Amino acid sequence: MRSVKKIVLLGITLLLSLGFMFGCSNKSGETAGASNNDLTFWYMGDGDEGIKPIVDEFTEETGIDVQIQSIPWSSSRDKLLTAVASDKGPDVVQMGTSYMSEFVDAGALYDMTDEVEEEDSLAPDNFFEGSVDTANIDDKYYGVPWYAETRALYYRQDLLKDVGYSEAPKNWEELEDAAKKLSERGDNMYGFNVDKDEQTFGFMFARQNGSKLFEGEKPLFNQPEMVEALQYLNGMVKEGAAPKTDLGIDVSQSFGGDGILPMFISGPWMINEIKDSAPDIDGKWSVAQLPKGPENNISIMGGANLAVFESSKNKEDAMELIEFLAKPENQTKFFENTGSLPSNQEAWDNKIFTDDPQLSAFGEQLESSEAVPAIKEWEEIAQYYLKEWEQITSGEKKVQPAMDDLNQQAETLIDK
Repeated sequence: MRSVKKIVLLGITLLLSLGFMFGCSNKSGETAGASNNDLTFWYMGDGDEGIKPIVDEFTEETGIDVQIQSIPWSSSRDKLLTAVASDKGPDVVQMGTSYMSEFVDAGALYDMTDEVEEEDSLAPDNFFEGSVDTANIDDKYYGVPWYAETRALYYRQDLLKDVGYSEAPKNWEELEDAAKKLSERGDNMYGFNVDKDEQTFGFMFARQNGSKLFEGEKPLFNQPEMVEALQYLNGMVKEGAAPKTDLGIDVSQSFGGDGILPMFISGPWMINEIKDSAPDIDGKWSVAQLPKGPENNISIMGGANLAVFESSKNKEDAMELIEFLAKPENQTKFFENTGSLPSNQEAWDNKIFTDDPQLSAFGEQLESSEAVPAIKEWEEIAQYYLKEWEQITSGEKKVQPAMDDLNQQAETLIDK
């Protein structure tokens, strides 16, 4: 069986042959533009406005200068692969949670287990369990949770009340019932959106039905737990309670106004999107934890961790920066600057969150959220899933044979 490490190294070789060399470096191996005494910090995003004021406070407090390099998410993986190949990466790096396993296996990230176990501020208990799991690979810590991301249920309170629900659906049975009743309001009206473009959607519901998704490296997509979950979702599509295709309308039309789609699952970024684009429904909508399936109401955990490159010559200062950024008050400041949710549980005691029921719902959901499986082939598997799901909803395939095919595709990818 091919190891993930071999896959990564092949990818690195290909990138180098295509000339994807990142920036310029001096002979000492430091990133260009930084002195030997400066920390280099690769920050993923378009501009550093959200992080720079917090890093400036760190410099003022410690005297350690930090050179921030902002890297768009779209090119982040290529930049990271090039850094691994050249052994000239940054000191501190923001790592998407789904990247961790790949770069740990490539030997790119510093094992900070000792620091995590010795420093109270870095203790795993400070953070949501789902976030910690993304930084813990083979019982060693290669990162510290920074910000978290999950999915929750958006719903129109006024429209649900019209069909007999004074609060959000609490379980699958209520979700299906409410969706069906809402879809009976008239032509081209629906109750719930089964997102055909969200690659984690079906896997999330499978987990709620008890699926582990994998047993070791063996995929379990064609087992009853996942098959039954997709049959449940497809049932709403077949009944007309959920649209079969993308309606091609924005949230002001789908969720605002008459509420063509009065329930959907999404992340925290949609709060401001709704407030800005659908002011006509102010006070008529809210956010709740996901309805519970037969086993649980697990959502998807995403976000980013802070890690140290193994090649860093400034590991002690790098860990000091990470400790600073991991503090609840600094994660709260980062939320205020960017809207990224804190992974530090203490931060959620701030009135910014406790006084906002919509944000509080996400805090509650983070307590029941898990990351996608930590395997390199996950992105490819997820794309195969979307293709199979499209064939299910179009009627070309039934769920069981579609999942048999997905399972076989996954096994082939992993066994290469």
